Amino acid sequence: MSLRLHDTATRAVRDFVPLEPGRASLYLCGATVQAAPHVGHIRSGINFDVLGRWLRASGYEVTFCRNVTDIDDKIITKGADEGRPWWSVATEFEREFTWAYDVLGCTRPSVEPRATGHVPEMIELMHTLIALGHAYSVGGDVYFDVRSFPDYGALSGQRPDDMQAAGDSAGDDRKRDARDFALWKSTKPGEPSWPTPWGAGRPGWHLECSAMAGKYLGSQFDIHGGGLDLIFPHHENEIAQSKAAGQSFAQYWLHNAWVTTSGEKMSKSLGNSLLVREVVRRVRPIELRHYLVSAHYRSMIEFSFEALEESAVGFRRVEGFLERASEALGRPGDGVDPTARPPAFDAAMDDDLGVPQALAVLHDTVRDGNAALAANDLDTVRTARAGVVAMLDVLGVNPYSQPWVATSRDDDRLRAAVDHLVAGLLEARAQARADKDWATADRIRDQLKNSGIVVDDTAGGSRWSLDPGKDD
Repeated sequence: MSLRLHDTATRAVRDFVPLEPGRASLYLCGATVQAAPHVGHIRSGINFDVLGRWLRASGYEVTFCRNVTDIDDKIITKGADEGRPWWSVATEFEREFTWAYDVLGCTRPSVEPRATGHVPEMIELMHTLIALGHAYSVGGDVYFDVRSFPDYGALSGQRPDDMQAAGDSAGDDRKRDARDFALWKSTKPGEPSWPTPWGAGRPGWHLECSAMAGKYLGSQFDIHGGGLDLIFPHHENEIAQSKAAGQSFAQYWLHNAWVTTSGEKMSKSLGNSLLVREVVRRVRPIELRHYLVSAHYRSMIEFSFEALEESAVGFRRVEGFLERASEALGRPGDGVDPTARPPAFDAAMDDDLGVPQALAVLHDTVRDGNAALAANDLDTVRTARAGVVAMLDVLGVNPYSQPWVATSRDDDRLRAAVDHLVAGLLEARAQARADKDWATADRIRDQLKNSGIVVDDTAGGSRWSLDPGKDD
């Protein structure tokens, strides 16, 4: 079975046939960097990271472009409200997004262009659109003529006659049509601006993505991704301006669903945003990523800490199997064996990135591995462990890979020292239990618990782990 993906443009699941055999090109609408990222913001980054990982695991060489919108009305307003330059706001929160992507294990994109660095490409695109009769300039503003593009509305399934006016049309009678959208906004007092043949100003939101996708991926590329909320008007407008300029643009359109709270899209305006920095104080980053990849990318996630903890408990069971397997077999070597993935896992991922079905295969493999451990069937344990590691690697939650493993020599020495100290306390506790000195045994257990260490008594002896709910 070859990879099949749900294409928003055709409203169907289609075989993925790249423009160039063995290569896949992917553009993802990235962050508008006007605030710190919440869990809803970061979902698309994680979902499309899984897509990139699966494409690579399937043998494709992937070129991944994820843009940064670093000029925007909200960025300018925030800077003015806080009495600092707009670029200071953009830089601060671009770093916050980079940190969040990194801490949640997202592979760095091939290129991450900023809107402000691509004004020449935007000017060139506007020249083309004006020359072809698809755009016009009025008083320093440049607008796209929606009526000039017959397929406008095809992506979102709307007819132009049924559409509302563009958001900036109120009180503006200079437009040919109220639905025409801005490619370029003329300068206003106190705002940043760049010179153009039509006057100084700054880019409209939609123009930047067409210009950057064209520069780094070419006039046609394989996949364009983003959240459901971008289908209209953003992606609709990207298609219009790019195809009107003579580009084929994206061959597949993929959209991830939202993270909701109380049934509503998570957003700052609703007052229900959950910042990534705050959430990873309550669960480990790898557990938050596991939670966000567990649902199908086109399914809504109703966020709650109860559901997050339930997901984390399930992931810890997988880690528990890997720990017990390593005790029996020794720690695995570096690298991942892709041939160890069960065929059912690959089939699930090929079916429009069916992660829920893929996770069912993962947990079946863990169950079989645990049964083999109980039976001391080490060959089966070794096979199961290799398969589990390979599957986790595709999902970006392989605990043996970066960024989840410690790379610092000091960290390794500290872990060894802690392990030695805890082992001594567990040995003293085991002796107290053997002597039926329950008070001493309970005191040692409570001492460890208060230090953020959980003791798990098993038939094979006592094991310890860090309590993920313990504050730093």
